[in-house]
Amino acid sequence: MIKIIKSNQRGRTKIDWLNSYHSFSFSEYFDRDRMHFGQLRVLNEDFVEPSSGFPTHPHKNMDIITYVLSGALEHRDSTGTHSVINAGDMQKMTAGSGVFHSEFNPSQIEDVHLFQIWIMPDQADLTPSYEQITLDKNERKNKLQLVASNTKIEQKIFISQNVNLYLADLEKGKELIFQLESGRGVFLQTISGELLINGFQLTRGDAAEITGESELRFSATDETELMLFDVKI
Repeated sequence: MIKIIKSNQRGRTKIDWLNSYHSFSFSEYFDRDRMHFGQLRVLNEDFVEPSSGFPTHPHKNMDIITYVLSGALEHRDSTGTHSVINAGDMQKMTAGSGVFHSEFNPSQIEDVHLFQIWIMPDQADLTPSYEQITLDKNERKNKLQLVASNTKIEQKIFISQNVNLYLADLEKGKELIFQLESGRGVFLQTISGELLINGFQLTRGDAAEITGESELRFSATDETELMLFDVKI
């Protein structure tokens, strides 16, 4: 089964410095039918204005992944970590037993565009930790690039849960195939472009929840960037 979620069906938070789109219930946006997909709890597409950001706030028992598409995001947390996540970087913070952090756009002229992803871990009260990698775009040209998983691999983000996260950049006219294992589902997020997935059309910002399928066939009808979560259902 393939369920399409159009971009304008997402929740939204719009304040003076933040424009955020929510794939699942988050903050003041609540939909009891859109609470999570497997262990994927939050998928927010955020646009943060210059010299603005999220003040210090707590998290606990969540793996939080930040993927920056443009601009930069400055991160500080209570473990003493201080870093800048630049465009093309991916960062993960294991909140575990509890951590405080802040995220800030240090630019005075440029917005930062990012995805924030929360994964529910397989254990409670893990020791808080942090990791950050720079992704190689060449590894996802017309193919799926594994960027995060439950297996410790050099230059991949480790997730404390049975989840695989892929990115792909498809040229117009290119196709790829993804095989689903039994008992697993896919959440697909279109970052840009336009594609067909098993005949269903998705455009920028659209998503698809996929269960009960054995094979997915992606066909790009424009230059397309996508994000794919392979999760246990």
